[in-house]
Amino acid sequence: MHVRQILGAVLAVLLWTGFGAARDLAVVVNHGTHVSDVAMPDLVKICKGQTPRWPDGKPVSVVIRDPGLPEMKLVLEKIYGMSKEEVKALMVSVNHGHGDRSVIVIADSDEDLVKRVESVPGAAGLVDVYSITSGVSVVKIDGKLPLEPGYALHGNTR
Repeated sequence: MHVRQILGAVLAVLLWTGFGAARDLAVVVNHGTHVSDVAMPDLVKICKGQTPRWPDGKPVSVVIRDPGLPEMKLVLEKIYGMSKEEVKALMVSVNHGHGDRSVIVIADSDEDLVKRVESVPGAAGLVDVYSITSGVSVVKIDGKLPLEPGYALHGNTR
């Protein structure tokens, strides 16, 4: 009986780790960006560089992780609707002609992403909810915060 319990526990752990690391990504903005809620179609336009300015006039900058990372699968599917190669090409196209200011920036880590959003007026980023700090503001998507049922950026990374 004891062996059966151990095998059951091991099987449960294997199933949990193998069937998807579910995660919620949060949209975070610089504290000076006075946005508290965004509709999903507007978020898509922001992330694709199609929204040049916030309602207060600040230029929009988007900070994301490298589109080729496994944890970016959710963003590729739900925000961009493109492959990692297509997102990288979009970034080059959108950033071309903006001089010294990139519209879409790649961060090396979630911590780097949060620090960049924190320090750049008008910056927004997509980050794992467990990397959020008090230095940024979390934006609702269609009226919902991360971890709420029906939140748009919830999904598996595999």
